Amino acid sequence: MNVIIILVPLIGTIFGVMYYYNSKEFTELLLAQPIKRSSIFLGQYLGVAISLSLSLVLGLGIPFVTYGLFESAIIWNFFSLLTTGVFLTFIFTALAFNIALSNENKIKGFSYAILLWLFLAVIYDGLFLLSLMYFQNYPLDKFSLIATMFNPIDLSRILILLQLDIAALLGYTGAVFKQFFGTSLGFIMAMAMLGFWVVLPVARMLFVAKRKDF
Repeated sequence: MNVIIILVPLIGTIFGVMYYYNSKEFTELLLAQPIKRSSIFLGQYLGVAISLSLSLVLGLGIPFVTYGLFESAIIWNFFSLLTTGVFLTFIFTALAFNIALSNENKIKGFSYAILLWLFLAVIYDGLFLLSLMYFQNYPLDKFSLIATMFNPIDLSRILILLQLDIAALLGYTGAVFKQFFGTSLGFIMAMAMLGFWVVLPVARMLFVAKRKDF
């Protein structure tokens, strides 16, 4: 689980930024051709995101299939793990392309990309826990659910933990998550939110690319 939650977003972020900066001259050559900008940047994004997703699925899937995954009772948990990892790959690759498009300086682009990953993976959780401790005398059910929705890493972590049936380790907050995300409606909303995290950065990427002066 730690590989999916921590390393997959980091790899997607780094590879997304690296690909954009390393292929910038080739991108400018493509822009001189009668090709839509949206097709160029969407194709580059999908190329990176799909490649990383396939490497994740094959890298994790082949060993587990070899050791008899289809005969195990945890096969659906494994599929949910892969699905979450693919979502995170598409999300952070899109965020990386947005950062690279908005910063001509490579050093700034890499710095902002690493800072974004660090914030969502570590700092956000710390601020979230501090807020829960500080306002512990108030009802925080809805706040916890909403705050989780605004971080794709936290949302993915909760979905994986609930699939593993260890939400009881999270205490009262875990019971709240189990009550909401454990239902069909909650699971659909969580998947829709992850989809929103993909669509919004991609839409912004295309918006910026169409108006950017290369």
